[in-house]
Amino acid sequence: MQNCDDCIYYVYDEEYDEYGCTVNMDEDDYARLLQGLHRSCPYYRHEDEYQVVRHQM
Repeated sequence: MQNCDDCIYYVYDEEYDEYGCTVNMDEDDYARLLQGLHRSCPYYRHEDEYQVVRHQM
């Protein structure tokens, strides 16, 4: 399973003063994720802040 800390969807919420996942998933997907039926998060995307720069080169 990937580490949420380096996922692009794992962001800080100032209102709640905590980090959380911002993926808009439905109830069934969330239940499957909690049950551990996935070997890894299907929504995980590595945060790559230099992707745009490499694309411009």
